[in-house]
Amino acid sequence: MKYLLLIGLITASFVFSNVHAAETVAEKTEAIKNDIKRDAHESMHRVDEAACTGTDTECAKRKIENRAEEAKEVIKDKSSEIKNKVD
Repeated sequence: MKYLLLIGLITASFVFSNVHAAETVAEKTEAIKNDIKRDAHESMHRVDEAACTGTDTECAKRKIENRAEEAKEVIKDKSSEIKNKVD
């Protein structure tokens, strides 16, 4: 009886261990491309913020807009990466 239960537990662990799906090569390259694109946008925003010649309020407004845009891009990219991992 103990061996039967042990075999059942081992079988169940093997069945449930392979539930997750792996990303395809195309999905991985898309994720890498999105990371590079986000890094480039972030760098451009930092240069733009450093070169701001307007008032402090205008520069702060531009900085907030840049951070909001970056956060939106991260959320969009990460949600598609999670979707690809689940598919």
